[in-house]
Amino acid sequence: MDKKNVWKKYRGDDFTLLNVICDDYRQFLSKSKIEREAVRNSIQLAEKAGFVNLNTYIENQAPLVPGDKIYVNNRGKSVAFFIIGSEDITKGMNILGAHVDSPRLDLKANPLYEEKDFAYLDTHYYGGIKKYQWVTLPLALHGVIIRKNGEKIHVEVGEDENDPVIGITDLLPHLGNEQLKKEASKVIEGEGLDLLIGSVPFPEEDDEKKDKELVKKNILAILKDRYDIEEDDFLSAEIEVVPAGKARDFGLDRSMIMGYGQDDKVCAYTSLRAFLDAPACNKTISCILVDKEEIGSMGATGMQSNFYEDALLEICNLMGHTENTAVGRCFRNSNMLSSDVNAAYDPLYSDVMDKRNASYFNQGVVFCKYTGSRGKSGSNDATAEFIAKIRNVMDKHYVNFQISELGKVDAGGGGTIAYILANKNVNVIDCGVGVLSMHAPWEVTAKADIYEAYKCYLAFLQDA
Repeated sequence: MDKKNVWKKYRGDDFTLLNVICDDYRQFLSKSKIEREAVRNSIQLAEKAGFVNLNTYIENQAPLVPGDKIYVNNRGKSVAFFIIGSEDITKGMNILGAHVDSPRLDLKANPLYEEKDFAYLDTHYYGGIKKYQWVTLPLALHGVIIRKNGEKIHVEVGEDENDPVIGITDLLPHLGNEQLKKEASKVIEGEGLDLLIGSVPFPEEDDEKKDKELVKKNILAILKDRYDIEEDDFLSAEIEVVPAGKARDFGLDRSMIMGYGQDDKVCAYTSLRAFLDAPACNKTISCILVDKEEIGSMGATGMQSNFYEDALLEICNLMGHTENTAVGRCFRNSNMLSSDVNAAYDPLYSDVMDKRNASYFNQGVVFCKYTGSRGKSGSNDATAEFIAKIRNVMDKHYVNFQISELGKVDAGGGGTIAYILANKNVNVIDCGVGVLSMHAPWEVTAKADIYEAYKCYLAFLQDA
């Protein structure tokens, strides 16, 4: 099917709203580099719009009524939002679901060491990355350290213009003949992704009695001064290593955005923004932002946990549905867009794409009937009936959309959270924004596609 560049269709109001949404998104992306930050910033936006923690209702045993706006904060790393509709919740919800974790490096439990008067932090990579892309970049530290007394210390180093940055060194090409003979996956090994963080020794008054590892000692003194922590406090820390710097307009025409973590915060933000902007709906609507998708959605904060089902059970109880079948009825009558990104067609790497079934920049939001890998393994595979319904909603609201696969059948594959809700008998299809350089430290999206995603999510919440 022949799709047109959507910029040709826009008029004055489209340009205005597009720029507002993309400017707000770029700012959100810059200050939400890790899942904790994304959840915190999302809750702040929701609370400004009148949302209340579900625990308040539970503690007071207050009934939920149409129009109530509630959220469930799951350990500060995933969150679910609900707006109660006028229709019985067991008749189903319209759900948007995205993830807020992104490929990165994590500090190991015992990360700090010294080697030949250099101080380093040892890391373990998280999610699917090309390891060679992470060397010689300015990097930043984001996360939390929890002291034994429970005190939470927020860490952010490398983002303020007055902060230092850190990074991973690489071998000079003059001595890299053997390195360059390696496969790309082995040019930089996982254990070689160690961060250089210092080289100044701790001052000692008596050189004859000086301690070993004085550079490490100096780093510990800096950490003690800034955060009042000891080396052992790394044992109860979650510190993530991400590219330093803000998201930026990309292209001389400013038609694109380059930033870290657009998989999947480009869909998380547009889903949340549409959810908060949605008018009163007959159906209950929900927006889920979850952790751990990049490593299989496992764990207490991933979509495979029971946190969303438990929240829905609490909501049903507060609405008078105490029967065991209420949550099951709600799920089987619900519709969901699994808001996740797609691999956009890149002319420089066209050999892995099926041109007739690829997604393209500036042609609108992307629906993906199935993901998975060879033979649709691990895929949700949305039904034809649900796709027909979605097509009708998109056309009704003049949303520009395209339908795509991830790439050629045997080229590889990937997955989303779609199958997890589908396993609960929810109608689900993947729907998101095309991305260039996906999973690289800096990814690129098209502003027109971001705008169309917002329009799509808003239309879905109202009419699915």
